[in-house]
Amino acid sequence: MKLHELCPAQGATKDVKRIGRGHGSGHGKTAGKGHKGQWARSGGGVRPGFEGGQTSLARRTPKRGFNNIFATEYTVVNVADLEARFENGAVIDTEAMINAGLVTKLLDGVKVLGDGEVTKSFTVKAAKFSESAKAKIENAGGKTEVL
Repeated sequence: MKLHELCPAQGATKDVKRIGRGHGSGHGKTAGKGHKGQWARSGGGVRPGFEGGQTSLARRTPKRGFNNIFATEYTVVNVADLEARFENGAVIDTEAMINAGLVTKLLDGVKVLGDGEVTKSFTVKAAKFSESAKAKIENAGGKTEVL
């Protein structure tokens, strides 16, 4: 087989619908748009989300609570993940967590939570620590540093 002999599989491609090319084509005269009306006009139709004057879904659904746009949102990592991915005596910062694949989206920093057990001693540098995480890391002989 040569490059010029390549073609799509049978039935994989379809001819484009050619509209407005005479009544013999089956799509002549009004070109599949019917007679007059909003949808027959150029640029006709309604904007996305418009429901014909009925109150839109976004305005009908009840709104509750408050969304604080200034709130700090942390990416969370458990001590069990640190225990599994890092060696004894390692210095773990956000860069090391990203390289290890623990953190993909760094929001306003990393918060270390205390789920799991710690046997290795390492220095962890993060934006925030839970009390249990701090206690577990320090009991294992490690250090915690708040960035």
